[in-house]
Amino acid sequence: MKILTIDIGTGTQDILLYDTDKEVENSLIMVMPSPTVVVADRIRMATAGGRDILLTGDVMGGGPSVRAIREHLKQGLSVYATKNAALTINDNMDRVRGLGVMIVGDEDIKSLSGKTRQILLQDIDINAIGTALSQFGVEMPSKFAVALQDHGESPDKSNRVFRFRHFEEVIKKGGNMNMFAYDRENVPPYLTRIKAASRTLDNYESIFMDTGPAAIFGALLDPLAIQPAIVVNIGNGHTLGAIVIDNNVTGLFEHHTSLLDAEKLQDYIVRLANGTLTFEEVFNDGGHGCYIHEKAGFDVISSVMVTGPKRGILQIAPESQRRADIWEKMHFAAPFGNMMLSGCFGLLSAFLKNERSFTDKTYKLQGN
Repeated sequence: MKILTIDIGTGTQDILLYDTDKEVENSLIMVMPSPTVVVADRIRMATAGGRDILLTGDVMGGGPSVRAIREHLKQGLSVYATKNAALTINDNMDRVRGLGVMIVGDEDIKSLSGKTRQILLQDIDINAIGTALSQFGVEMPSKFAVALQDHGESPDKSNRVFRFRHFEEVIKKGGNMNMFAYDRENVPPYLTRIKAASRTLDNYESIFMDTGPAAIFGALLDPLAIQPAIVVNIGNGHTLGAIVIDNNVTGLFEHHTSLLDAEKLQDYIVRLANGTLTFEEVFNDGGHGCYIHEKAGFDVISSVMVTGPKRGILQIAPESQRRADIWEKMHFAAPFGNMMLSGCFGLLSAFLKNERSFTDKTYKLQGN
């Protein structure tokens, strides 16, 4: 059995094709620009050429692409978008129109296509991935596991608040790995980005997770991960830290990586474990928030597992900035020898919950 896992972040999309008949270490791997980076580059090309753009497709990750749209409008060029594509910019269409984006119907696409550069919005480009694999004689599998960060549909309130209400409900129900994973038929309707991805994979067997939990459970596959643990995923765009006790997430915070340094992050780690970090503190600092259902106490934390492409915030911190109580427990997680694929390994764990083919530690994560 072959499973294609895709962990879609702000800077990269990390792709792993796992074959259950082979060792995990022999999986095929690609680390490529994220879909939003690809879209942003296409928008900037249109801006440089002085061409108006037409956005079609479905809701996808924003960040770089939305910044490119704003810059395009600042240059006095027009942006047209179908409603589903416009949701990438904001869930509130009045706010989208307020930026200067013109919302059009599907019936308008043909008349605009000759006057604009049409840019398709999608988090999963099946054709691009299939073409890349085919160049090496590899067939596209029929099973997918995908991780995306989804703020949820919140047209009239902060999507940061909405996102943490969702996390809060999952953690209150137990916070185990399977509760963070959805098959195509069971994605909550308010997780619009994941729903869009599920429509792309309508003809495939697939599961979906948020990028943060996927990285958390993937990092726990590192042999040095001992629970109770704090797991920190320092991504290109966002940093998420979690308390994990008996394979259950009992608390977490999420912040923008650009707003963190070694001193603040270490302070967050200790106060997350001790239950003193608050939603208001993280939110008011420009982050997403914090929710703690069950604290562990930093003194009983056995390991602090750090992963993610921006782990250098801690890894190369000067000696003078390193807290001894944290560093004696800290490990830079590299499950199966590859730090960039922590999210992919978390996805595999969730997908293979009923399979006896993915190491003893995976079975332990499943509670078997």
